[in-house]
Formats: sequence, structure tokens, C-alpha cells
Amino acid sequence: MLWKTADYTGWGRALQATGDLARPERQSALTSLAGEGPAFGMRRSYGDAALNSGGKAIDMSRLDRILGFDPATGILEAEAGARIGEIAAAFAPRGWLPPVMPGTGFATIGGCIAQDVHGKNHHHAGSFCQHVAEIELVQGGKRRKITPEKNKSLFRATSGGLGQTGVIASAKLRMMPCKSDMILVTERRVEDWDEHIAALDASTATYTVGWIDATATGAKLGRGILEEGETGKGLVKKRGKARKVPFDAPGFALSAPVVRAFNALYYARVPASGRTVVKPITDFFFPLDKIHDWNRLYGKRGFHQFQCVVPLASAPALKEMLALIATSGRASPLAVLKRMGEGRAGRLSFPMEGYTLAVDFPNRPAAAPMIARLNDMAADAGGRVYFAKDSLCDARLIPGMYPELADWQAEVAKADPEGKLATDLVRRLKLREPRA
Repeated sequence: MLWKTADYTGWGRALQATGDLARPERQSALTSLAGEGPAFGMRRSYGDAALNSGGKAIDMSRLDRILGFDPATGILEAEAGARIGEIAAAFAPRGWLPPVMPGTGFATIGGCIAQDVHGKNHHHAGSFCQHVAEIELVQGGKRRKITPEKNKSLFRATSGGLGQTGVIASAKLRMMPCKSDMILVTERRVEDWDEHIAALDASTATYTVGWIDATATGAKLGRGILEEGETGKGLVKKRGKARKVPFDAPGFALSAPVVRAFNALYYARVPASGRTVVKPITDFFFPLDKIHDWNRLYGKRGFHQFQCVVPLASAPALKEMLALIATSGRASPLAVLKRMGEGRAGRLSFPMEGYTLAVDFPNRPAAAPMIARLNDMAADAGGRVYFAKDSLCDARLIPGMYPELADWQAEVAKADPEGKLATDLVRRLKLREPRA
């Protein structure tokens, strides 16, 4: 297997790396490569979780095969590079869905495990790895199958463990029955923060997500659109075509006046009385995937995302964060609010019962100090940031955000004692360094 030196980035494009990459096409080749460096999938983490500057990394995107499916149990076995969206598209017409899906269908099975991702149904279904029956790891050229029952400590370190316990080669996932590949979506306006929180708390829908107008201030702070979805039989709708961003957008494309105007139009697209529409499941779960390379809308400098979760009792603190964002004039149109349940599978898994807010910021000089302040506010509120989205958090905040860090470190030290699987994010946040 030849290593090729390349420049590469995460999805946010603000952080970059140069290193040697290998792209195996067979599991036999992966076995010989594992231990040389960390692995990554489609690099849909926004920051530096998939980067290894100056070192080697394994591109898993060609190891994307479905290895088996048992309709009697709903167990799907797939290689780590298999895309979650392709699995959903292939199996939903047969009555099955991945039980947890992140906001992009380009996320891989391995990436979903490494970040223990959550979806629009976290308040019901928990996190991704709670539905994983088995993981096959490659550790130093040897293969090992782990389960939540037989290898509980290692499984918990691997779930949301950023690929630090070994290269994820494949996994078995417990699929969820569904009624069709279409979804019935109810959309309604919410006028302010208090109404938005109340609506999320009251929702009984299987899938729930809130879009926030992160430019609205004053009495309109927190206004947005609540979407609730249910899969159902007999739903038919014409499918739209995917579009592509052909070039990096100029800087003014996401200027404050443009974003405010866009958000006002987006808010108004839903009638005051609300509406119900039928969509393909992929349009609901992965709305931005229809715009290929949408990250280019932020220009060559890319963007950062701030995403945190805070406990239920800290909702007022999250409102303060949103107020700071709204008055800054720096937010993009992409802002999401969700209610989360208790479910999490790993020691470094992001979810906690509470509310999560995610906001994109174009990579401009003022973005870093703004996000630094938001990270401090999240920590003070008893919350944490999401490693899949982070590119700017300070290492000093991590032990308070992730109280099981030391237990995770102990398991990682046994699995990768030489630190060959460390990534730029792991080094930046000093995740593998003992804390006083």
C-alpha cells in the first residue's frame, strides 16, 4: 500500500493538515496498515478530529461494503466506511432504518461510532452506539471483536472515543423497523425562546428539531421553526435533484444583512398556521446533503461551528449564549436547537439530558474570541462541547465537561500505548495527557 502526501481538511475547512494518507480497498490491506496512524471516513467532522498533521492517516472511504443483514433480527453488518445515508436509502424501502442518524448522510459507520453521534430522535432513541451490537477493531495488526456485554470498558472507550482504541474495521448495527422511505413533517413557527423551549419539551413526535433564527433579538430572540416527523405508509412525493456549489462564495455572501434577510424569508416560508408536508426521509434527515459541497458557501477560509449541550436547568444560560450570538451579527443561517435525552454509550459521548444549540460562524478574525467566550459559558453552565464540531475549544475546559476522561485515558493507554492513533484534536485538547 502506497502512502501519498496530501493536504486535507475537515468539513469546516478552517483547519488543515498535511500528511501521508493511505486508502485501502480490502480488509487485508487495512490489517497491515492499522497501527501506522489514525483512521478517518468522509471527514464530515467540522474541525480537526480527522486530521493528523505531519503524520500518517488511513482513509476508510473505500471500505464501504454491506457485509450482511438478518431480517429476522434486524442486525446489519457493514464495513466502517459505509455511509449512513446510503444505508438508509437502501433499507428504508425494505422497512428498516438506522435507529440514529446524524445531520449528514455522508457520515460513515466508523465515524458515527467514533463520535457516538445523535440525531433528531435522541430524546427517544439515545445515541448511535447504544444500538451497536458489535465492533471489530484492528489493534496493532490484530483484530478484535468487542461487544457492550463482553468488553464493556473497551466498548465504552471506543464509543465516542475518537478512534483512539484502534481502527474500526466494521460493526454490527441493530436496525429499526420503519413504515416507508417517506416521512410526514409538521412545521410550525415559534415566536420566541420560551415558546421554543416549551414546544421542544411538549413534543411527542419521534423526530423533533428546531431551526433558530440566530439573528433575531429582543422580543423575537429564539424565534424559529419547529419540525416534527413521523415515517408512514402510503406517502408519495416527487424527489428533487441534488445541487452543487460550484465555487467558493465571496466574503459578502454571508454578511450580516444577507443572513438577516435570508433568515426572515426562511422563517416566513412556513405559514402562521403551520403546515404538514411529505418528504423523502433523506430530505428530512440530511437537508444540506442536497447541496453538494455546501461548505464552500463560507468561502476559502471556511467556518467554525459552536455546538454545546447544557442540562435542562441551564436553559437560561443557553438563552444568554443565543443573545450574545444574535447581537454579534456574526452567525450564519445554520442554527439548530434540540432537546436531548439521557442516552449516551461512551465515556466521551457528547449527549446529556438537556438542550443542544449548534451555530455556524464564518471563519473571520472575530469568530475565535466569540466562540471562546461561548465555550466558557457552556462550561460554567455545566455543559460540554461536541468534538465532532469543535475546532477552537480550550484544553483546560475538557476535564470539567467530560468527568469520565481519566477512565477513558486508562483504556486508551492500554489499547494504543505508543500514541500512534492520536489526531490533531486529541493533541490540541490534550485528551490523552493526565490531568492534575
